Amino acid sequence: MYIEQGYKGNEGLWKYLVLPVGFIGFMIWNYIMTINSAVSVDELTQQIIDQFGTNLVLIMLLAPLVVGFFVVLGWTLLVHQQSITSLTTSRKKIDWKRIIYSFVLWGGVTIFLTGIDIYFSPEKYELNFNLVKFIPLAIIAILLIPLQTSFEEYLFRGHMMQGIGLMAKNKWVPLVITSSLFGLMHIANPEVEKLGLGILIYYIGTGFFLGILTLMDEGLELALGFHAANNLITALLVTADWTAFQTNSIYRDISEPVLGWDVLIPVFVVYPILLLFFSKKYGWKNWKNRLFGKVLTKEEFVALTDEVSDLA
Repeated sequence: MYIEQGYKGNEGLWKYLVLPVGFIGFMIWNYIMTINSAVSVDELTQQIIDQFGTNLVLIMLLAPLVVGFFVVLGWTLLVHQQSITSLTTSRKKIDWKRIIYSFVLWGGVTIFLTGIDIYFSPEKYELNFNLVKFIPLAIIAILLIPLQTSFEEYLFRGHMMQGIGLMAKNKWVPLVITSSLFGLMHIANPEVEKLGLGILIYYIGTGFFLGILTLMDEGLELALGFHAANNLITALLVTADWTAFQTNSIYRDISEPVLGWDVLIPVFVVYPILLLFFSKKYGWKNWKNRLFGKVLTKEEFVALTDEVSDLA
């Protein structure tokens, strides 16, 4: 009953609208500024990097989202008067083992798959490792990227998932809306300009994967671990001149980017395998109800939790 955890705070339509509307408005403004710019995103990014350096630019990119993380948590505590635990999970306490397990699993898979690609297609990569430059990157990335990814999870899969679910009284509507908005949030990324709108299949597909993870596991823990590993390991391992994160990573992808079938493989092959794996590990059952079922009313939720407390 993850969505129903929202009942543990002070509800109200406006309380669930302020943060998403503000963030989406910022994204729309950013997109409009991007498409109306006299120079391409690639050129603009390179100009800023030439002026400030890759590490400072990375901090500039991450800083607003890091601030957003604390805003979401502060809003939850002060406005919703809801605990961070109930925003995070339906369990009695946050399961850090789930977060770490998901992080290690996806981090390992990412390193393994990247290593295979480098081995079989060495012409696509250039060794970029410089210890003096890599150490500051590692410090910045380790400190800030998990906060950036946690902001996105707490906003989309937490705050918005619970708010829309309580209003819609079902689970599929918040899943569709949050996953779609999560994908569209990336429309101003340089990858979209370089590869075209087709790349949004990957971003929206990733949103659905993380949303399904959250609903099936009744909490954000697995999504938090996965998202942090995905962004952090990528930032440290491989960079390219046309990606959002241009870093002093170990390798540089020097191939000419092409939108191909490789965009579909994570969404339609890797993610379903991961969902099956997690379902076996954590004993997920009743997929239909967890993804498409009704959300309990507040009265039903209170009665059920009181009944469980009495049995305990």
